[in-house]
Amino acid sequence: MSEGSFVTPFAERFGMRVPVVQAPMLGGATTPAMVAAASNAGAFGFLAGAALAPEKIASEVAAIRALTDRPFGVNLFALPPATPDEATVRRALEAIDPIRAELGLPPGNPLERYAPDFRAQLEKLIELRVPVVSFTFGLLSKDDVERLRAAGSYVIGTATHVAEGLAWRDVGADAIVAQGAEAGGHRGTFIGAFEDALIGTMALVPQLVDATGLPVLAAGGIMDGRGIAAALALGAQAAMMGSAFITCAESAISPAWKERLRSMSDTSTSVTRAITGRHARGIRNPLMQRLSESPHKVAPYPVQNGLTQELRQAAGRAGNSDYLSLWSGQGAPLGRKRREGLGAAELVGQLEQEWHAAAARIGALKR
Repeated sequence: MSEGSFVTPFAERFGMRVPVVQAPMLGGATTPAMVAAASNAGAFGFLAGAALAPEKIASEVAAIRALTDRPFGVNLFALPPATPDEATVRRALEAIDPIRAELGLPPGNPLERYAPDFRAQLEKLIELRVPVVSFTFGLLSKDDVERLRAAGSYVIGTATHVAEGLAWRDVGADAIVAQGAEAGGHRGTFIGAFEDALIGTMALVPQLVDATGLPVLAAGGIMDGRGIAAALALGAQAAMMGSAFITCAESAISPAWKERLRSMSDTSTSVTRAITGRHARGIRNPLMQRLSESPHKVAPYPVQNGLTQELRQAAGRAGNSDYLSLWSGQGAPLGRKRREGLGAAELVGQLEQEWHAAAARIGALKR
């Protein structure tokens, strides 16, 4: 970033006025309206496509393109097909069925499919020529990265520690998301133990910048302009923000989830695999606590995720946040200073002002 300039190379490449990437968030948060609003306001919008069938990804991308001519991204989970054995599913349902009964649901059954086919999703993204694609949970092959780049897509990998960043660099990724331990939602760790990869954003970002030489986007704990300025000072080229956007007017998560996000404290979250089978940070509630009591019964992702989905949907319809997956980052309480129902474009405008003010303070200290 040049002296006196607020524009990083990543932001310049995508015509961004504000070095903020609206994070892709599963659960209905990143609607086409949110993605387009973030991009139109000078930030960068991202669709969470991991849970969507290829045809749904195509229709969501078409909806975004109808609302903006600005660049945007789509995120997928890089996972092999799930083929659980009968015993794994039966054990998981032994813990899940009592909760289903309390919500008026019949006992659960094995599912025909636990997640969309990743290879089919990837082929659809190549066909759609999306400006930016990002991947979480796994590593693409060099051939897949080359095919995406040949289709005109900029490829971003997710890393929770340096070895993962280097792995993405070596397969040809264009940039890295540094997912700090503070971040809400699913952990992206794919090399080594999850417990060893809970590195805070402030420690992770400069290490990935130095080790990979690639543009790094800082994710985890960033909620306002101070956090954006701090991320850029550490060498990041943008801040990826999820919890800041998840309560926006365009977010389609349930009102009960939004209410819990606005009333939580800094100690309200835990990282658990009990709800979906993969470690994720969210607000503690009875669903997390009860399923955590039988860790040996928790099926791996995406099987556990599929088996708990219907009960979570029922809880959402009933406005019962006790049995939702309340994904949230540790910085979410900082969002309470903003008005309820804030639109994504208005949020981007506030972040821009806050970031400029924070950068000016840093400049004054340097003098």
